[in-house]
Amino acid sequence: MAMALSDPIDEPAGRPSRTRKLLRRIAHSWLFIAFFAGFFLFWQYSIDWFSIPAYILPKPSEIIIKSSADLHRLIYYTYVTGLETIIGYAVAIVLAVPLGLAIAFSSILRRTIYPFFVSIEMVPKIAFAPLFISWLGFGLLPKVIIVFLVCFFPIVLNAILAFGSLPEELTRFIDASGASPVRAFLKVRWPAAMPQCFVGFKYAGINATVGAAIAEFIGSDQGLGFYIQIVTGNMQPDLAFAGIFFLTALKLALFGCVTLAERLLIPWHISVRRH
Repeated sequence: MAMALSDPIDEPAGRPSRTRKLLRRIAHSWLFIAFFAGFFLFWQYSIDWFSIPAYILPKPSEIIIKSSADLHRLIYYTYVTGLETIIGYAVAIVLAVPLGLAIAFSSILRRTIYPFFVSIEMVPKIAFAPLFISWLGFGLLPKVIIVFLVCFFPIVLNAILAFGSLPEELTRFIDASGASPVRAFLKVRWPAAMPQCFVGFKYAGINATVGAAIAEFIGSDQGLGFYIQIVTGNMQPDLAFAGIFFLTALKLALFGCVTLAERLLIPWHISVRRH
């Protein structure tokens, strides 16, 4: 009895503890962490080694010191740019996925709207920014529209591909099962289309903050794009780099949210199970 009580309780086979999972993830990420640590250390000391003027390239330590003094403004402008990004990105998903589904199942729409969308996708969306700002002013709406345009077309084109390219074996399975069209869509077509849809979501998420920042460059009185433009004009490259870092963090946060949603919604897919 004493021996039984003193024996450790083994974990179920194939179910590593959370600590072991965390250690394994850190072990897999050490190269990534080491690379960025080395990069910033080289950046820090190479300024003195090569006698690079601070107005050309500031040290990371100087960027941290200056940005901490202006942190309240950086946080607020990050909120502004993030709001523009999230609204435009969310509206793009809500409109693009149903439209992509409709085009995939309609031969008329495939012959009319689909070629039009492909043509519009080739046009730089930022070219429309001066027009929207001159029409709608410097407020939130023109930036949201630019973000929407940047995100909409990649999402809708990937949705068309996702819903219009069901594998032949799944099509035969649906026909053999005798399921109703609604049930077949919910149980087979929708899950099969999700991986390709997330390709569009990720691509749009990467470019969403770029659209918001460039729209702020062209005409705005707040936001990270406006901030970077102002401090660059004032010859403050350390604050400009701080704005770039905050913009990068915003982009990574959005991409991380999309990746998390992918893991939760399609955990069975090989792209998720591989990680």
